[in-house]
Amino acid sequence: MKQPLTPAAGPGNIARYIDHTLLKPDASAAQITALCGEAIRYKFASVCVNPCYASLVTAKLQGSGVKTCCVVGFPLGANTPEVKAAETRDCIAHGAREVDMVVNVGAMKSGDWEQVRRDISAVTEAARGQALVKVIIETCLLTDDEKVRVCTVAKEAGADFVKTSTGFSTGGATVEDIRLMRKTVGAALGVKASGGVRDYSTALAMIDAGATRIGTSNGAAIIAQAEGGAAQGTPGGY
Repeated sequence: MKQPLTPAAGPGNIARYIDHTLLKPDASAAQITALCGEAIRYKFASVCVNPCYASLVTAKLQGSGVKTCCVVGFPLGANTPEVKAAETRDCIAHGAREVDMVVNVGAMKSGDWEQVRRDISAVTEAARGQALVKVIIETCLLTDDEKVRVCTVAKEAGADFVKTSTGFSTGGATVEDIRLMRKTVGAALGVKASGGVRDYSTALAMIDAGATRIGTSNGAAIIAQAEGGAAQGTPGGY
């Protein structure tokens, strides 16, 4: 399920880049429902939530064209490949059509690239033909060499996207990382910038560097800025 690159961003189409996101542990059903309403209103690419809300989001988005996206192995990536595969299948069973998995960061830092490959492959195989897979590599914890290596492994393992960050570690997306990731995967994969993208200018900078998705809890504010309105981001948002 390879994702085609998205056309150049502008005020009229920035929404199609956005995965409207709420992953805080205290997120309520009412907040998730409101998130879905915004996603439908602005025609975002997806609503990205924790797996417990997959069914609710799928029901709320029915017929809208906005996809349900769930995180897997979130936020540490320290689950076994088998657990991540099972979580992926469960998310898909509850309506997810995109899965953002956190790769095993410890395996990368240990230089165990075969374990990294098994980790990603377990999810891509579980999702094959049913959902896009985005691999969260947690760039803030990696050297540039490690970023290149994991992006290469993700591409070889059948992922559809590589993604910068969970938003729950020591840093988020940077323009430099997006450029490096795009250079590594070429045009074959999508690149998702997430963590700290809270305004229109930052989103455009990420897209200009090669991002084809933006993960943010500030989608409505970004749209308001794109349309020339006042924008207020979510403090501490994704």
